[in-house]
Amino acid sequence: MYGSIPDVELRRFYSLWRDMALVYDEWSKARGISDSAVLVLHSLYYERGGCTQKMICDKWLFPKQTVNSILKDFERRGLIEFSTLESDRRNKQVRLTPAGDDLAGSLIPELSRLERFVMEKMGEEGRRGLIEGMALFVKYFREGSPEL
Repeated sequence: MYGSIPDVELRRFYSLWRDMALVYDEWSKARGISDSAVLVLHSLYYERGGCTQKMICDKWLFPKQTVNSILKDFERRGLIEFSTLESDRRNKQVRLTPAGDDLAGSLIPELSRLERFVMEKMGEEGRRGLIEGMALFVKYFREGSPEL
């Protein structure tokens, strides 16, 4: 126990954190795609001008190898195309092909509708509590970890 926080509350937090990751994983798998691949599609769907592998890695905190594997699979399936950046020839721009746009255009809005449904069910007070609680957690985690 730290201060007055019972260990059971911390274990409950870990359990809910895992459950949240699990529901996204289950949702993705039910659609024949990994949750990591959904997040890569999410980046490509909203970055209409394209983005780099590094941008995707930085946004989702994924290892370069994970994103590279997903992108190679997407390329093999005709969902994305690579082009060389004029400003930095070492990096490649990644864009959805029409087939990739069709896939992302069906999955990402569906996920967004589900997330909005959940938030609506939570009510305004529940949404605010969730968002404010998460923001406080991040703030105090950083405060409690001087190396961050």
